[in-house]
Amino acid sequence: MIYELRVYTCLPGRLPKLLARFQDHTLKLWDKHGIRQAGFFTTVIGPSNNDLTYLVAWESMAERERKWTAFQQDPDWIAARNASEADGPILSNVASSFLAPTAFSAVK
Repeated sequence: MIYELRVYTCLPGRLPKLLARFQDHTLKLWDKHGIRQAGFFTTVIGPSNNDLTYLVAWESMAERERKWTAFQQDPDWIAARNASEADGPILSNVASSFLAPTAFSAVK
């Protein structure tokens, strides 16, 4: 199992729009494509309260490439993304890291 850590930095005032997009559209599409989330977090104290941080669980990089590509090409995703950005862009930056649990991790 590997975990993808993604940090989305929103433009000022745009985090509520991103949260609504995940809640109303993205997670349903992830279910459709078999993408498993392992947690979502907003920043209470830290460098930016405009961040959404989340983890996605993958069996392998091959699974990630297959499912993420299908999700990104899904016409329903493209429509939801475009609609959520009709009044302007939401994100200023996206960072992604791939993590492997240690032998002593509570998460495997």
